[in-house]
Amino acid sequence: MAMAVGGGGSGPKADMNVTPLIDVLLVLLIIFMVITPLTPYGLEAIAPQPPPPNSPPPPSDQRTVVIQIDKDRSIKINQDPILESQLQERLVQIFSTRAERTVFIRGDKDLEYEPVARAIDIAKGAGIDKIGLMTPKIEAGQ
Repeated sequence: MAMAVGGGGSGPKADMNVTPLIDVLLVLLIIFMVITPLTPYGLEAIAPQPPPPNSPPPPSDQRTVVIQIDKDRSIKINQDPILESQLQERLVQIFSTRAERTVFIRGDKDLEYEPVARAIDIAKGAGIDKIGLMTPKIEAGQ
């Protein structure tokens, strides 16, 4: 606590009293020191578990899903014929166990864009994140 001594004061002096400010800072410092050890560290992760003994191996999951639309507007998913009305339900079923949601659409070269656009819309409705279009150049690797 500071105190001004002397008689040469002609009017009020504006000295800031920093003692309450230091008290507040010390209290905040103590609060943050107590709270810091309570914060969790790292990320929560679930490690994959090995399969139980004597269990059949899981079916090999084909990673690439290709929707092929032929000239006659027939639709195939990885060479399996399917109706357009069942396409969304089948895509939801295929991608229910997959983390990566990517599908490629291959349309016949003589096909109009409308059936391809409908297939893209159905795939988006099924929750597919990434939709790629396969062109003859892409298939040839160019």
